[in-house]
Amino acid sequence: MPPTRDAPRPRRSRTSLLPVLIPIAVLIVAAVGVGSWLQYAERQAGDTVHTVGSTAADRVDVVATVQRVDASARELVLRVRVVPRGGLGEEDASAPVAALVLQTSAATLGDLAFKAHERLTTRDVQVALTGGSIGDYPFDTYETDVEFRAVLGDRQVPVRLLFSNNDPLFSVTADPLSSRQEAVFGLSVARSGSLLVFAGFMMVVMWALAASVIIGTWYLMTRGEGLVWPALSWMAATLFALSAFRNTAPGSPPIGCVVDWFAFLWAETVIALCLIAVVVTGVRSALRPDDTGHTP
Repeated sequence: MPPTRDAPRPRRSRTSLLPVLIPIAVLIVAAVGVGSWLQYAERQAGDTVHTVGSTAADRVDVVATVQRVDASARELVLRVRVVPRGGLGEEDASAPVAALVLQTSAATLGDLAFKAHERLTTRDVQVALTGGSIGDYPFDTYETDVEFRAVLGDRQVPVRLLFSNNDPLFSVTADPLSSRQEAVFGLSVARSGSLLVFAGFMMVVMWALAASVIIGTWYLMTRGEGLVWPALSWMAATLFALSAFRNTAPGSPPIGCVVDWFAFLWAETVIALCLIAVVVTGVRSALRPDDTGHTP
């Protein structure tokens, strides 16, 4: 009897990866495009210089730039550079022709005084913030006024204020409130768009990790497999990693802010309870007597 030949094995159909790769590529390109647009818009807003005040030939230009916003101290640091124009300054506009005093608003901690014929130096001043609370992080907003009034010698002179923001963690909206020879801006300070996106991403990740632990706990408890050490290690690592992840939030938010009450504290509680439930169930399963004993 001739030997029978084995039937040829059916060839596995090679599934094309294009239907999967194309949507992924489209999503990546779309995400990069949206991110580039948002980054460009935020940079343009940060590079914008707001101007208010007099345009007279003989005036004092005040270039004020926000260097840092300290929400916990409720103040912002403003770097001020003064440039006398026209007949108010010397030839290179580096020194005033007479004693110059810049009177500021009540929110600014102190006026600025410069001696006649001495080189003008850049000064940092603190401006107090009102309204808002850092506990609302990342949705906290603040308000303040920035005002400059120049007195050269014994007479008031026109002022022009050029204001910009250099703090990447905050966006500042400046509304001109100028009157007569004074230069005034009403400022509204809020967290930047990139910080809001990052904080929202953090909260989503926290809840996603908590949901993953819940699903793993349900699987282990329904299977009754005892103490599964790799699963317990993963849950414990997630519990402690979540704390480290929370501390990476930009701006060092305090405990009890919106991020904590919306996501972090609840996610930590859920993961801890799931870990305890898995341990208790695993120990009970391990100590349960074996019902498959042999009958003599």
